[in-house]
Amino acid sequence: MGETVRRAGRATAQLMTAAGLALLSYLFLAVLLFTAVATLIVIGAGVLPETVLLLRRTAGFKRRRVAAWTGSAVPEAYLPLTGELSARVHTALADPGTYRDLRWLAVHFGYGWLLAYLALPLWAVGLLVDGVWCGLLRRRAVVLPLIGRLADLDAAWSRALLRPPADGGQRARLAERVEELTVTRAGAVAAHGAELRRIERDLHDGTQARLVALSMRVGLARRAYDTDPEAARRLLDDAQDQAEEALTELRQVVRGIHPPILTDRGLVGAVRALAASSGLEVTVHEDGPTEGPRAPAAVEAAAYFVVAEALTNAAKHSGADRARVELARAPGRLTLSVRDEGCGGAEAASSGAGGSGLLGIRRRVAALDGTVQVTSPAGGPTVIDVELPCAW
Repeated sequence: MGETVRRAGRATAQLMTAAGLALLSYLFLAVLLFTAVATLIVIGAGVLPETVLLLRRTAGFKRRRVAAWTGSAVPEAYLPLTGELSARVHTALADPGTYRDLRWLAVHFGYGWLLAYLALPLWAVGLLVDGVWCGLLRRRAVVLPLIGRLADLDAAWSRALLRPPADGGQRARLAERVEELTVTRAGAVAAHGAELRRIERDLHDGTQARLVALSMRVGLARRAYDTDPEAARRLLDDAQDQAEEALTELRQVVRGIHPPILTDRGLVGAVRALAASSGLEVTVHEDGPTEGPRAPAAVEAAAYFVVAEALTNAAKHSGADRARVELARAPGRLTLSVRDEGCGGAEAASSGAGGSGLLGIRRRVAALDGTVQVTSPAGGPTVIDVELPCAW
């Protein structure tokens, strides 16, 4: 009898919550009316996405209550409300989930109250009947369990109304994926533009200036050759030095586009060369098979630049004197991890002007549909974990 009463009490709490939600849905009608009027007069169209978000939260609360009662989650499928105001308004009106939630809200207003009201007389009858039938005669309770049936009925009706169609979840995931790819494409375009500006700046300020100086010295040497051979020789020596410096800067620009060492020595060899020239005590560890096909050039280049940027940041900002780089080959992906024993706080620094390095890493990895996770508590260590999709 005690267990029967406790279960009936839990069912009653479930039904009273449903009744309270039904009351909230009644009050929500005023919000919907205000939203409709504001949207029709255009100037209040911005209220519509916020109202839809409130409706989603209300339906989400009911889903969680149903899941807690039945032990089975109620799936949801919504289009993301992001972007400009016009895009969010269009998405809110075009999303089937909006109308599914409105239908549930209207129907739940009726059965939420009805089932809660039916539970009240069952308590009065059940305590009397089941108290004798179950408490004194030791028989199975017959009235109080009906309250649990009412809670089951509320959960079943709510699940049927809130559950998206079979392909609804797939459409929502597809829309979310399109939104994600739109963001990563914008980041890739921005990163590409920044890279082009960097190359242009390096060529203009460095190599072009040295070539201009080289041309001037060669011209002066030609004019002085007949009258002052010694001066002409000195000018030619200077011109040769300028040519070598221009070649050195051209090699650096080429390395910034695609390091030749990647082609010659592969990713592991290139990373070991980075480690040797980083100014830190760097340990490079490779997991997985050492033999087999190489990763695509774009994946190798992204991994190389991630390691280069991470080691540069560690040398400049972390105060560390040692670091560790781990590379791992796995089916369908390449993972790498860069750890330094510095002062940490890299994520906090990334929100300021000094965070372009991490932003560049995120954009470069996102362009290849990869993931970046930065762990950098105050006091260190800083760990950058990157996973890149890769077909071996």
